Amino acid sequence: MESSDVELDLQRSVQAVLRELSAQAPALQSNQGMCRWSLHKKVERDPGKSPALVRILLRELEKAEREDTRHVILPLLHTLMYVLTKATGIPEELHRSTYAFCTRLLTLPAPYCTVALDCAIRLKTETAVPGTLYQRLVIAEQNLRSELYPYQERVFLFVDPELVSPSVCSALLLELQAAQEQQTPEACMRHVVSHALQAALGEACQAGALQKRLQASPRRTLERYFHAVVTAVEQMASEPSPSREGHLERLEEIYCSLLGPAAAARGRGDGGSVQDRPPSIPLPSPSITFHLWTHEEQLWKELVLFLRPHSHLRLSADLEALDLQGLGPDWEMARASVLSTDSGIERDLPSGADELPGSPEMERAGLQRKGGIKKRLWPPNILMPSGWDGPSGLHRRTGQPSGDGELLPGVSRLHTARVLVLGDDRMLGRLARAYHSLRKRETQKFCLTPRLSLQLYYIPVLAPEKPAASRHSELGELAAFLGRADPWFESIVNTLCPAIHKLAEMPLSLDTSQTVDPFILDVITYYVRMGAQPIYFQIYMVKIFFSDLSQDPVEDIFLTELKVKMQDSKFPKEGCSPRRRGVAEGPGAELFICYQKALLSHRAREVTVSLRATGLVLKALPDSGTEVSGPTHWSPAAAPLTDMCLNVSVTEVIKSSNLAGRSFSTVTNTFRTANIQIQSQDQKLLTLTLDKDGQRTFKDVVRFEVAPCPEPCSRAQKPKASWLSSHGQEMERTKAKAKPLLMPINTFSGIVQ
Repeated sequence: MESSDVELDLQRSVQAVLRELSAQAPALQSNQGMCRWSLHKKVERDPGKSPALVRILLRELEKAEREDTRHVILPLLHTLMYVLTKATGIPEELHRSTYAFCTRLLTLPAPYCTVALDCAIRLKTETAVPGTLYQRLVIAEQNLRSELYPYQERVFLFVDPELVSPSVCSALLLELQAAQEQQTPEACMRHVVSHALQAALGEACQAGALQKRLQASPRRTLERYFHAVVTAVEQMASEPSPSREGHLERLEEIYCSLLGPAAAARGRGDGGSVQDRPPSIPLPSPSITFHLWTHEEQLWKELVLFLRPHSHLRLSADLEALDLQGLGPDWEMARASVLSTDSGIERDLPSGADELPGSPEMERAGLQRKGGIKKRLWPPNILMPSGWDGPSGLHRRTGQPSGDGELLPGVSRLHTARVLVLGDDRMLGRLARAYHSLRKRETQKFCLTPRLSLQLYYIPVLAPEKPAASRHSELGELAAFLGRADPWFESIVNTLCPAIHKLAEMPLSLDTSQTVDPFILDVITYYVRMGAQPIYFQIYMVKIFFSDLSQDPVEDIFLTELKVKMQDSKFPKEGCSPRRRGVAEGPGAELFICYQKALLSHRAREVTVSLRATGLVLKALPDSGTEVSGPTHWSPAAAPLTDMCLNVSVTEVIKSSNLAGRSFSTVTNTFRTANIQIQSQDQKLLTLTLDKDGQRTFKDVVRFEVAPCPEPCSRAQKPKASWLSSHGQEMERTKAKAKPLLMPINTFSGIVQ
């Protein structure tokens, strides 16, 4: 195919992707996501088209910048970066032009400047040291051991069999197995060596001969060349001013060692023959483990096993007694205070007491205070969302895959766990409970946070039998919100549900030897790689009081919705006078509602009202008609009040009298609040349902209170309150407001303004 025909074909494909972003017709929306996938497949099958595609995407980005059509900038930029990561033979001038464009985007508001800065940081290294992005991605995702780049990643795919059909679970599991059986560590190391040499040498590299040589090499020889290439790339990338020429010289030596001086010189002489065009070097899909969701503690168990895969852990029911090998020193640092039971003088202690083997304190002399108060060594906000998963800073180190620095001195986050859940709003509610439990556990045993970066992803999978118009309004409200906030998420992720159901309807094939193009796996891979901008959601806590006074109140959390229904039964109440005869009680129940009204002035205004209602719904997400706005990264200190409020809808009963007698009608009243208390006043019992989940239903409720869920406080900090006077406690409560617990869900762009 002529070069003009190639560019014309790629231009049509890019225009199809742009039409998807503004598609309103259902006929166009039905195939959303396929155009982006088809475009990447074209350059994957013919890598020679990559430079032409980069030029086309760069032209479209500059056109969007001139015409101020910002809604296409981030999708095109993500597409361009994905091509640059996988491709070889990209001229240096294209890298520099893309870098210059990203620097111009830094003047735009978030999320454009945030995404552009991340791309510019990676492009700067890729321009000087070609092949760095591909090499680091494969090493981290495939858990290939390297001392110079020790980062590891894993994707945990969680599916609840109660919410997703068994056919969907089986189809996804078989597709994952079919793809990963073809990805051996040896094949991944061959891909890294081939890609690095082709990216550096360009047309001078005899790609066909190189791959044959690597295929014939034994594992030990292959590992030697793999580590040599990784060392050359990482050492050059870590230099303050990396030299492209110096990098080329080092890789030429490895290339000559592989093929021999004669073959290498022959390749440089003829520039690569037409028959020996560069074959496609695939980018292996990440390491994905499939899990059936059973209980909320499962997430923590899997993360611990990922962090310490070789430690022989006995995960019993008593998880509090779990001891992680090699993590003891961190727990010692986490002690806020230690009660001293001795005089505090070293000479009064028994010999060898409180000494560690090989400790330098054995050699110290003189009087020292032993066993007293020890200070924390980590920052005071280490247990807040910013220390766990909060908004990542704009200035991050290039070599780290997720921008994680050191939370503790000498302790780096080398592991990244990408937790991907499939399901509807009920699954997200269960994930929120697991996330809250994990955060609470970290305050007691500080073992995962310093070493693990947790990234959360979500793909909606809704029941196919329901019409598409009602699915978003019932169980897909959070997916619809993410789609309104991020158009690229709507185009790529929200349209994946029909393809998943089509895969489940296809006959199962146990033959994994055939090479196929797994569309669903490719979209999942694209999402977990490029979706790096989280949107934070407030988790709410509800305290429930029951009619049975012997039953203790229950605390639970919800993420999207709390629904209240009135029960027909009443709770017994002694000394209750009977109602007057002839007075119609009417439908519903008499409720006493006390809440703090959400005001733009941020002033607290308490409102109390008594009314008769037939139902009540508390939603944590704005309505579909409300414009999505706000910061991409929520900060507990700077989050606007309007973005952290519940939308309360009360179906009130209105009594009216006419000639026919007394009648009742209903009207829906709505208001916004962050804290609310509701109590039944006429002996009617309430039924509460959290996150639309039938398994999380509470009956015989007489009162409940809802407030933003606070960040779990450290158990070691609680005794401090006993040292304060009552006045001091009041001052402490006034000054130190509890930080809210926010759960992040990764998207491609965050909230697009």
